[in-house]
Amino acid sequence: MTDIPNHPISRRWPAENPEVLQLYSFPTPNGVKVAIALEEMGLDYEPHLVTLSDADVKSREFLSLNPNNKIPAIIDPNGPDGVSVELWESGAILIYLAEKTGKLLPEGAAKYEVLKWLMFQMGGLGPMFGQLGFFVKFAGKEIEDPRPRERYLNEGKRLLNVLEGALEGRDWIAGDYSIADIAIAPWLRALEMYGTKEILGWNDLKNVPAYLDRFLERPAVQRGLNIPARPE
Repeated sequence: MTDIPNHPISRRWPAENPEVLQLYSFPTPNGVKVAIALEEMGLDYEPHLVTLSDADVKSREFLSLNPNNKIPAIIDPNGPDGVSVELWESGAILIYLAEKTGKLLPEGAAKYEVLKWLMFQMGGLGPMFGQLGFFVKFAGKEIEDPRPRERYLNEGKRLLNVLEGALEGRDWIAGDYSIADIAIAPWLRALEMYGTKEILGWNDLKNVPAYLDRFLERPAVQRGLNIPARPE
């Protein structure tokens, strides 16, 4: 069992209540997935702000929990059979939380429909949108060769069209609202921040914008989008 007060990460991010789940995160698209899920599921937890600076994510303390130096990560002292769980990778955390609570992940064949779309986000939507953002807004915009930007732009358009078709006639991507929606929608929201909505043809879509609007109207989503709160 993880002794949270004596865990190396607690030297930098001490727990006020080590009896509840500890969330180490930042409100990026991947980070807010877990906060939103925790809010939707009604679990008690304690958030810790881990900035994206090397001083935080590459610190010895954070690496003791996640050697991959990426947020989010969790420690749950109340895992299966009383065994604590240390976990990173947002998709893995979403599955764990859904199975722990019995919420937002159905049983039977419907479970794999949800997992299919969760993996669609993890392997496609997130990486492609993130790379496009790099080449449009961040350091990659200084690269003169247009081919990297065009590669991610074309793939981003393709993925949005996949979503557009899948959402025809349905409110949520896998039937009922699920962890797949919690994974996908924050990355759609990120397109505004990246400044890529127009070049991706967002205004030509019907189902995807309406889907994002439905997601953002949920009270738990509104709370989770700023947990942990960004520094002022």
